[in-house]
Parts: sequence; structure tokens; C-alpha cells
Amino acid sequence: MCGLLGMLTSNQNAADFVAATERALPCMRHRGPDEDGTWFDADVVFGFNRLSIIDIAHSHQPLQWGPADAPERYAMTFNGEIYNYLELRAELQDLGYTFNTSGDGETIIVGYHHWGKDVVTHLRGMFAFAIWDTHNRELFLARDPFGIKPLYYATTDAGTVFASEKKSILEMAPEIGLPLDLDFRAIEHYVDLQYVPEPESLHAAIRRLESGCIATVQPGGQVTAERYFKPQFPAQPVPKGKEQDLFDRIARALEDSVEKHMRADVTVGSFLSGGIDSTAIAALAKRHNPKLLTFTTGFEREGYSEVDVAAESAAAIDAEHIVKVVSPEEYANAIPKIMWYLDDPVADPSLVPLYFVAAEARKHVKVVLSGEGADELFGGYTIYKEPLSLAPFEKLPSPMRKGMHQLSRVLPDGMKGKSLLERGSMTMEERYYGNARSFNWEQLKRVLPDARPEWDHKDVTAPIYAQSKNMDPVARMQHLDLFTWMRGDILVKADKITMANSLELRVPFLDREVFAVAETIPYDLKITEGTTKYALRRAMEQIVPAHVLNRRKLGFPVPMRHWLAGDELYGWAQETINESQTDGIIAKHAVLDMLKEHRAGVSDHSRRLWTVLAFMVWHAIFVEHRIKPDIEERDYPVHL
Repeated sequence: MCGLLGMLTSNQNAADFVAATERALPCMRHRGPDEDGTWFDADVVFGFNRLSIIDIAHSHQPLQWGPADAPERYAMTFNGEIYNYLELRAELQDLGYTFNTSGDGETIIVGYHHWGKDVVTHLRGMFAFAIWDTHNRELFLARDPFGIKPLYYATTDAGTVFASEKKSILEMAPEIGLPLDLDFRAIEHYVDLQYVPEPESLHAAIRRLESGCIATVQPGGQVTAERYFKPQFPAQPVPKGKEQDLFDRIARALEDSVEKHMRADVTVGSFLSGGIDSTAIAALAKRHNPKLLTFTTGFEREGYSEVDVAAESAAAIDAEHIVKVVSPEEYANAIPKIMWYLDDPVADPSLVPLYFVAAEARKHVKVVLSGEGADELFGGYTIYKEPLSLAPFEKLPSPMRKGMHQLSRVLPDGMKGKSLLERGSMTMEERYYGNARSFNWEQLKRVLPDARPEWDHKDVTAPIYAQSKNMDPVARMQHLDLFTWMRGDILVKADKITMANSLELRVPFLDREVFAVAETIPYDLKITEGTTKYALRRAMEQIVPAHVLNRRKLGFPVPMRHWLAGDELYGWAQETINESQTDGIIAKHAVLDMLKEHRAGVSDHSRRLWTVLAFMVWHAIFVEHRIKPDIEERDYPVHL
């Protein structure tokens, strides 16, 4: 829901920046095409694009509220949804507070007056918001625990500007004196990991408030952030015979979450990809909407589609099902537009089918539910089994493990046992970096000649690993993914690509109460009996159709390996590389060699190629200004 933009000025001259804010606001009107508005006082100017979901006739933003003796003390702009707003509203009313609207946003601002910065611990939902306290002259910023909704910011001598999308800040750059230099450390992180890790962006002067963080800033000051969400994964063994109690708690928490995520004054549908995650959400949603619509996507190439399984699942829960099939031509044509909406590149090919299924869904509904977060919370990735298979290596003396590692380096590639020996001789911190890394150091240096070893993936993962030393091995991997892959890839594409179509996506797995149960699950009830998400599967036995219950996750798989080697995308890739003006960053000859090797079948470079190609398209739009995507004129900035 919605897009926010604002600026806290250094010299009480907010009126001087109203025109720039009004010009930059339409750059993200796709986030909120229903209405827009601005508000300002001497210090602050707020702008807002609204996608009306709850209390449609009221709850206009920017929103003002205050107690009886100061009725306009606070101003707020808010992106997201608070799913327990009815309960919070009743609690605050019992304490004597009055409300002017029926919406969820006002509960935040009233709660802030009562609880202060601890208001974030009371909220169940997805959110990024800014509250200006006119009495204390302090700006309060906050993001939800998991990072479902984004918040960018930049500080210059003129003040601090913040927004739901980076492009609006870029549009205000001339007025606020913002330098647009690229961040080469972030570029290396992107190429290494396939996403830009928080708090970075590819523009050095623009940062992101991290997931689960709050921040304050005063006129002329810097943004001071602190973390309020600190997952512990306090797993405890479950006594034999008591497992069902845990499974029942999971089922109740998820059912309650879905019920609250269905709260809206508009129609709510559901994505359905054919796996347990989205099917569980859709099946529970059907209980609250007998006319539930479900949506999926697939490709023309046989073997790369979940369409048939998703249709079978929709039939099993008696939901009306809508399918969008994407051709290679549609895929290639959509790439510049998608990179524009992303703000920074994400090298995940499933972005494109998500864009098309979101566009199809928006023809029928304004809100969809989806299954993001289940893998990170319940242990769904196959790689999470690795600590169990490598457990015997942990008992070996360090010198022996070091010798094993040296031996693995001289064994021929492809030799049976080489990979096991190599990984078993490494610590978890050395071998596990999340779900996305596709370049080893030699490959990275070949494509990115100025890459620095101190900026590799460990630059991102080491601080996160330092926080999880007391967790079990599977929990440590989950914890790492919560702060890397999930918020860097999964949730970025979920937000940016659905919002590109003015569609709100809600993720019931990423709920405070669901997480409270999930983080207590011991590893032997996550990874057991040859499967993943064991506890979740058992919890969903009476909810999810049998044909889906133990099916492996595929999501929206893309035939990228085939397309880049064949006529579908090879020519497009070659042209993109040749025309790119990234010579000072990327070794284009090395990328062209990779493309030729890929086509010849020498090696599968599809993930590495896609990472570089996505960056080149992004660079052509935001740096070279050579490509102007097919974006509605009101969404496209003047200065880019």
C-alpha cells in the first residue's frame, strides 16, 4: 500500500522544497494511484501516493493527529498495513484516546504518542513510516521486523530526504545537492550475491533503513538507527509424544495470521505456485473468502511450469484459478521496465514472471496473499540439511580439516567426493553465504577486475554470523537468510514488482506471532525424514491437498539456461553486453566469453550471466540514461 516521500530540512526552509517534492512524488505513483497529497510546516515536507485498501473514504495522508491539548502535534506518512489495528485501536480507546478515522494508520500515530518508539513492538504488519513531532522537532522512522516494506534515505547539507523508492530521491538530487556517485563496494556485493545487501544501495549517498530498525533525526543532524528486532531462535527439544502440540500451535498461528491478513475493504486474492507455502495460504484464505481468486504463471517451454500443479491445487480447495503464460519475447521486452521499478538490480529471473502474474491479478483484485518467508522461518531450503550430513567433520581436529581442504583443492573438478571433502573441511561461516552466490573469487575477479577480497560476501555475512554463535547450525543458516537473501531478494521483488502494478502483496508467514512459534522449532523437526519444513508440513496435513504436502518447492521457475543458450535470449544478451557503457566496471570481453561458452555447452553460466546482464540494463537506465523504459510519463522523472 502506498508510497511515501519526505524531507526534514536543516534550516527550517521546507517551503523551498515543496515544488521538488511534488515533482518527485509522481515517480512512484504506481505505488498509489488512487490519490496523492503533500503537507509541510517550517521543518518538514511530506508527500504521499495512496493505494486505498482500508477506510477508503477517509484515512488520507499525510495524516495529522494529537492529544486534546495539541491536536496537530504529529504528522505521519505511512506505507503498509497494520493487521492488528482493530485490537490496538480498542486497547488505546480503553486508555482514553480518541480517533478521527477508521483506518489502520492512525493506530500507529496514537500508539507512538502513548508508547513512544516501542510502538513498533505492538504492531503486526508490514510497514515503513515517518512521524514528525512538531513539539520535540524530531523525526521518527521505522521499518517492519522482516523488511517487507522499503525505506531509503539520504542526508546532505540541505537536510534528510526519505522515500519508499530511490528514484524519487534521485529526482530531488539537484535541489538537495545529492551526489550520484556509484558505490563500488555495493556493486561488488551485488555481483557476488546477486542482490544489493542492506543498508547499501548502488548510489553511495543513498542508504536504506534496515529491516527491524527504527531511527531518529533532528534538523541538521544525521540519521541515528537502532535495531529492535533481534531474532534468537530459542529452540527447545520437544518431548517425545508432544510433537502434535507444536504442530497445532503452528496451525493456529498461521490461521490467525491469514485471517488478519484478509482484513481489507477491497477484494483479496492469492498467488498459487503449486508448493506447500502458497497452497497453505490460499487454502486458509478460502475459509474467509468463498469466492477466492488464485493466480499463477508459467512458460511456453515444457518442463518449466507449475501451472498444472497449481491448477490442481486450486481445484482441490475450490478456488477460481487464473493463469498467465509468458513468452520469451514478453520476458525480454519487460526487463528494462522491471529494472526501473526495482531501483537497484536483483538478479532473480523469477522477477519477470512475477511481474506478469501481478499485472494479471491487478485486473481482478487489489490485494494478494503469498507464501514468502516460509522457507526462512520453517527450514525449507534443501541446503539446510547440510549441517547434518557434515556433522562428522565437526569432530575432527583443526589440522586434519585443514589438510582435507588442501587435498580437495588438488582433486579434479567433478571427481566424486571432492565437493563433500571441500565443504566438510570448512566452517559454516566459510561455506554458507546464503542462497544466491554464483561467482567464486576467480570468476568474480575475471568479470569485475577491480574487485577487492575484503569486499567479498564475508564482508556482508560475518557481522550476521557473529550474532548467532549460540544457535544450532540450521537456525544459524535461517538467521543468515533472514538478513541477507530474504530481505535482499525475496522481499524486494515481492514489494517492488507487485507495487509496479499497483497491487498490494501480503505475506502471512512473515507475521510476528507466526515467527514467535517458528523460532522455537528444534532443528530435528525442521529437517527430518528426508524432507524440509517437516513441522510445517505436519501442521498443514488437514489444510493442504495431499498432492502438494510433500512436494518440493519450485516457485515460478524460469528456463534461463535454455533461453540464454538458444535463440530466445542469446541475441538480446549479446546486444546488451556490446552496447553497455560499463567498461570501467565490468570486463565486457570476459562476459562475452562466458556467453559463448554457455551457448556452446562448455559450462552453465546462466546465473552469472543474468547477474551481469541485469546490472548492465540497470546502468543503462540510471547512469547512462541511454534506455528509457516504457513507463507512464507521470512515473518517469524529469532529471533522469
